[in-house]
Amino acid sequence: MGMGRALAVALVGLNGHVIEVEADIGQTLPAFVLLGLPDAALSEARERIRSAAQNSGIPLSRRKITVNLVPASLPKKGSGFDLAIVMAALNAAGDVRRTGGTVFLAELGLDGRLRPVRGVLPAVLAALAAGCQEFVVAQANLAEAELVAGAKVRGYESLAQVAADFDANPEHLVLSAPNAPGAEGGGVPRSIPGAGPPGAAPADLSEVAGQGEARLALEIAAAGGHHLMMVGPPGSGKTMLAERLPGLLPELSDDEALEVTAIHSLDTSQTGITALVRRPPYERPHHSASTAAIIGGGSGIPRPGAASRAHRGVLFLDEAPEFDKRVLDALRQPLESGELVLHRAAGTAAYPARFQLVLAANPCPCGKATGKGIACECTAMARRRYFGKLSGPLLDRVDIQLQVDRVQLSQFSDTGQRESSAQVAVRVQMARAIQQQRLRPFGLVHNADLTGRILRGPLRLGSKDTHLLDRAMGAGTLSARGYDRVLRLAWTVADLQGRDTPGVDDVGLALTLRQRGEGL
Repeated sequence: MGMGRALAVALVGLNGHVIEVEADIGQTLPAFVLLGLPDAALSEARERIRSAAQNSGIPLSRRKITVNLVPASLPKKGSGFDLAIVMAALNAAGDVRRTGGTVFLAELGLDGRLRPVRGVLPAVLAALAAGCQEFVVAQANLAEAELVAGAKVRGYESLAQVAADFDANPEHLVLSAPNAPGAEGGGVPRSIPGAGPPGAAPADLSEVAGQGEARLALEIAAAGGHHLMMVGPPGSGKTMLAERLPGLLPELSDDEALEVTAIHSLDTSQTGITALVRRPPYERPHHSASTAAIIGGGSGIPRPGAASRAHRGVLFLDEAPEFDKRVLDALRQPLESGELVLHRAAGTAAYPARFQLVLAANPCPCGKATGKGIACECTAMARRRYFGKLSGPLLDRVDIQLQVDRVQLSQFSDTGQRESSAQVAVRVQMARAIQQQRLRPFGLVHNADLTGRILRGPLRLGSKDTHLLDRAMGAGTLSARGYDRVLRLAWTVADLQGRDTPGVDDVGLALTLRQRGEGL
């Protein structure tokens, strides 16, 4: 009896750390000591693995087993260390061999069954980057782990199957865990579909009646990556429009899809990822959601919230003024940097959060302040308090601020052909290709990322094209920051029209889209 070793991965946010699991069997009374800052779920692994090993026909030594998780100073949490711990202990007893260079990621059932764990995709990515190549996971996690190119992954149904492949004595093994489906042999890869996970097709823009200006604003927002706010009475179509924005966005690239899928791998609601997420995600949290639900949080190492799950996609806040003001202001950091850094006593986690923000609001709490002869029941104070939750710094980051009116009966009854999302998406894709080529020297991707230095430097427009902006700024109706926001929109309008640079008409349209929501 001596030392045994295996590898596991501890996730802190999306960052993974390879953990060396050391096991030592001493010549003293029976005991099981687990070192290395384990949390409650990990501390309970001692009882899980004893029962799992016993029921698999390879009982653990009755001597004192000491397991150390290196580095010992890094907090570890979760049940994903179970398999690595038991394999290290069996290796120390001489019951299995060749475990030192393999990463084990699975939870154990009392009957020896391997259960899936969250975060397998980012864990495999991190371990592969650290030089590990061989991985063992539960069969239910195999498809997810195999999404990482270059990783040699094997999936198993039970601990006995794993032990058999690592030279355990087959005479005593219980190779089929009770009630485990398909338990005859491990390590067989599943086929991986090339598209994203199954789900409902995105809602189509052809279903929206009327709202020509809002449809155009949605197209511009999709083409340039601009944030959007829509203000209008109930039933005017704000939610319908927001739901159709993801259908206008192009599919994610391989790197983007891997990044988004890694975030979704940490989601507690995911039952098993079998393919990369290819479509831009869409998150629509309820207005009663807490800061932790939107930004991320929880006990111990903070988990991703809706803002991170919407990475590379759309975060839609319906009834935006009904959200807590602290939640809304917390969005300012990711809107500026594209990343959320969450500090907690147990550690710091960083999650990407580069999303398109869409806000929707009524014109007042009662929704009747439309200026169309409908009496509003709200006081002036109530209106100010309603929109007061939307701070100036937050709205300053929203390029398009649009007034959405009610659909007229003639538009609602019109059965003529309307442009579909697929038709608009073609123009969006072409516009994005143009701006990506233009912005590549600056290290940018979307017009929404343009800075004032670039807009007034290499991409500076002539005074004849910006005289509308100059006049609005001189009259005090447009701020310096708003000036740059309008120029960003103007470049996107020009890209959609296939023009090399924006003209006065493009700037005028951009100014209209920017100023329609001012004064809220």
